[in-house]
Amino acid sequence: MLLNGSRDEEMARWLALWKTWPEREVFAHPAYVKLFCRETDQAVCAAYDGKQGGVLYPLILRPLESEPWADRGNGLADLVSPYGYGGPFYWGDVESSDFSNSFNAWAKSTGIVSCFTRLSLFAEQILPVQGSIEKNAPNIVRVLNLPLEALWMQYEHKVRKNVKRARLDGVTVEMDFRGAKLDEFMDIYSSTMQRRMASESYFFSADFFRTIINELPGQYAFFHAIKEGRMISSELVLISVRYLYSFLGGTLSEAFACRPNDLLKHHIIQWGLETGKTAFVLGGGYGGPDGIFRYKRSFAPDGEVPFFINKMIWNEGLYKEIMEMRRKHEASKGIAWVPRPAFFPEYRG
Repeated sequence: MLLNGSRDEEMARWLALWKTWPEREVFAHPAYVKLFCRETDQAVCAAYDGKQGGVLYPLILRPLESEPWADRGNGLADLVSPYGYGGPFYWGDVESSDFSNSFNAWAKSTGIVSCFTRLSLFAEQILPVQGSIEKNAPNIVRVLNLPLEALWMQYEHKVRKNVKRARLDGVTVEMDFRGAKLDEFMDIYSSTMQRRMASESYFFSADFFRTIINELPGQYAFFHAIKEGRMISSELVLISVRYLYSFLGGTLSEAFACRPNDLLKHHIIQWGLETGKTAFVLGGGYGGPDGIFRYKRSFAPDGEVPFFINKMIWNEGLYKEIMEMRRKHEASKGIAWVPRPAFFPEYRG
């Protein structure tokens, strides 16, 4: 079945099915998917609810006619998973071919051209999928399978040194499950994105974070590094039943010397152990194995795991027609448009 988050009854069914899932990954929660929808997009979920198991495949449906380069009224659309890690998530006893066949039949009959999914790092959560599966830049996962003292000794030496430095400088960590200090977090986050010259897509509004606070209770926590009563670093962590995910955050540039982010990461790991989580996903870098990636790996030197993406095209001929549509539109403006091979779908690159 296909559940549309813009329809109250289907939204309720989606949420009810999510609550029956033992893993309850935050990335499949309808409120999370809606966070990344534009005004013209729809949060949808290809789902299966059986006696022995279930499937949740959360996606964003994007009508092509909302793009300036596309023909109006063509009824075509494509699909993309929301930011983070996607499905099709499953649990219990599910026949993967039946689900895939139903999903493909729906996509073809609805005018869906393509689908791009960032897959979960935990392969046991994902049904086999059709299309092209490609390895992307690796991610770092800190497995929480040892006592804290043993994990501490697995950190690179510089991490242990930096955590001690932060403590000696009087940095402490506060946890916030209500978003009580959102304004301070926003100031730090925005300044960090500006300093890193991040793309516009990373500049989330206050309403974006308020939605997380109001609609995803229990699925997030803020970790704030405090020095002399002032927040100097902060991280928003997403919480699922078994896993923690580093999501968004930042550090004031004038606070780099006291290494508050190392202390934050260590505190998150400690809290994860105390609450029975099995892994902390630190994520990857902006450009593969860059400085950010190496920093994350310093908390788990053996924690590098492959990150896979899935690409599906249901009608190659139509896909090429849309590419030509985009090319002609750009040419009419004097632009020699060349698609980026690494971007999918190419016509959006």
